[in-house]
Amino acid sequence: MKNALMREGKNLLMIAIAALIYAMGISWFLDPNQLAPGGVTGIAVILNRLVNVETGTLYFLLNVPIVLLGVWKFGVRFIAKTFYAIVMVSVMTNLLAPVGALTDDLLIAGAAGGILIAVGIGMIFKAGATTGGTDIVIKILRLKYRHLKTGFLFLCTDIIIVTISAFVFGDLEIAFYALATVVISGKALDYVLYGGDTAKMLFIMTEQPEKIGKRLMDELEVGVTYLHGQGGWTKKDRMVVFSMVPNRLGAEAQDIVKQEDANAFMVVTSANEIYGEGYKNLFEEVI
Repeated sequence: MKNALMREGKNLLMIAIAALIYAMGISWFLDPNQLAPGGVTGIAVILNRLVNVETGTLYFLLNVPIVLLGVWKFGVRFIAKTFYAIVMVSVMTNLLAPVGALTDDLLIAGAAGGILIAVGIGMIFKAGATTGGTDIVIKILRLKYRHLKTGFLFLCTDIIIVTISAFVFGDLEIAFYALATVVISGKALDYVLYGGDTAKMLFIMTEQPEKIGKRLMDELEVGVTYLHGQGGWTKKDRMVVFSMVPNRLGAEAQDIVKQEDANAFMVVTSANEIYGEGYKNLFEEVI
């Protein structure tokens, strides 16, 4: 019980910090420059120009009905933390708003704002909640379509909001920068959620499998698996070296293969999601 309470306390603290980061992106970079980042936040930024209500308050009001709809899917406990996150984001957005824009350069504002909200959303997701709005819809979609990454789904929904902002603000240039913000945010969100765990996947057919495997393990400190294969034409049994190598070590791994067997047949491809020791936990909840 004590450990559970401490864990929940840490999650609530993480959500509070994440909400502050998220609010910084909105209040200091995006909102004052009329950049609608998509989702409910983007709608709140647009409505702020049409009605005399603070963006943070609009963000809260828009989220209330969506949160109520989310109770049936994720339960009261999940929605409770999400509602807490929504309140924190709303309050902090309003508190930081008087500071105004830290820059009027749309490119800098879009990049900085996009990264900040991505970091905020990612932290909140990892704490077991969402920032409400389209986050809840996307989390539901991720349960059914696990092959679709969160950042990609955000991109699809956010493009719709950005298109609406172009008509409301009547400025295609601002809409363009808002779209750039969405793209940057989506990429940054994927990095926050999934980490930089991309790697090179190597399949090496060689006459020197043990030498190459040993050098990969000793010099690069990567794992190696020997697979038993058979040549389709020759019907000869041969060993295949399989290894996952971090991107930064990819060139060194290829050099090792060339040095040991210039005639080796090697397939190099990219792996975007890797589970196991040194990478992600297979049993973690899919975000």
